[in-house]
Amino acid sequence: MTEETNTPNEESKPYTVTNIKYGEKTVTGRVIGRKKTVVPEEQVMELARLHCTNKEIADFFEVPQTTLTDNFRDILTKGRLETKQRLRSAQLKLALNGDRTLLIWLGKNILGQSESPINTDSAQVLPWNTSTEE
Repeated sequence: MTEETNTPNEESKPYTVTNIKYGEKTVTGRVIGRKKTVVPEEQVMELARLHCTNKEIADFFEVPQTTLTDNFRDILTKGRLETKQRLRSAQLKLALNGDRTLLIWLGKNILGQSESPINTDSAQVLPWNTSTEE
C-alpha cells in the first residue's frame, strides 16, 4: 500500500484556475428596472416552477423584489400553478395505485372527509306552531 502524503505547503495552497476564457453572450428577455436589467422569461418560469420565493428570484437577478413581481406576476403565477398541478397529478396516480395513506389524506383534503363524521341532519324535532293568527 502506498499512501500519498501532502506537504503542508500543498494543503494550504488554494486551487487557482490557470486557463480562463472570456466571451460575450446575448441575453433575450424583459428589460426591467432603472438599471435596465435583462431578465429571461424562461429562467423566471423555471425558478417559479421550483417554487423559489419572489425574494430568491429577485436576488438571483439582482433586481428589487417589487420590480420583479410587477413585471413577472403572470409568469410567476403560471409556473407555480403548473408545479401544483403536476404534484397533484402525481399524488392522485399514487393514491389510485393503492397508497392507503395518500388515499386517506386526499380524501380528507379534497373530498372533505373526516374520521369523525359530523351528522348534518338534526335529530331534534322541528317546532310545530299550533297557534294560527287570524
